[in-house]
Amino acid sequence: MESGDQKMSIRQKHLALQARLAQLRTARHEARKDNHKEVVAEGARDNLPKNHEALQRRADWILKDEEQKREAAERGEDPRRAALLNVTATDAERALRSKASKNPDEGFSTYEQATIRQHKRLVKNMKVMDKDEYERCKQKYGAAFYGGADVILHGMHQDKKEAVDNMVQDLEQQISRRQKYSRRRTHNDDADIDYINERNAKFNKKLERFYGEHTAEIKQNLERGTAI
Repeated sequence: MESGDQKMSIRQKHLALQARLAQLRTARHEARKDNHKEVVAEGARDNLPKNHEALQRRADWILKDEEQKREAAERGEDPRRAALLNVTATDAERALRSKASKNPDEGFSTYEQATIRQHKRLVKNMKVMDKDEYERCKQKYGAAFYGGADVILHGMHQDKKEAVDNMVQDLEQQISRRQKYSRRRTHNDDADIDYINERNAKFNKKLERFYGEHTAEIKQNLERGTAI
């Protein structure tokens, strides 16, 4: 027969095994919860757009930039100048290269090339409203569909109101952009004439913009005749 000490030892081992089993069950339960969370998070990441990380970095940069501008304004500094002080030469060069690659300035070579670039830009903005109708017209008119020097298109088809409205809208946008770049500066007849020609007037405006607040008192003294 087993002694009392042996029974106690067996009972202690049994209790230890039960405790260990309970720990394993708890650990398994926690692992299942963590796995479920990871599966849900992975599914959410898969549903995000491909450029999510870039958008997140952009949002973080905007928040940081706004915070720096707010702090600069509280210190009484120019927010734009304070933001530029934090831009490294490498970042500035990278931004310039990116801007140049997105919108390369081909410059002016000939009027023909300028017309071709404008034609490509206008055609790029055009959209086919009804592709089926477009294909039917191509098959119906053949080579005449694309027009030419000896092709008379009048009366061959009826223009739709939506197409006419799109054309009018595009023309209005062209006129608006042209006016923006070619608008003339208004002349103030009451302003003092302190220039001898147009070039000198522009130069004087630059001087006034950069040094006007520093030379205002000197200018007033000269006008009053009290300057030393």
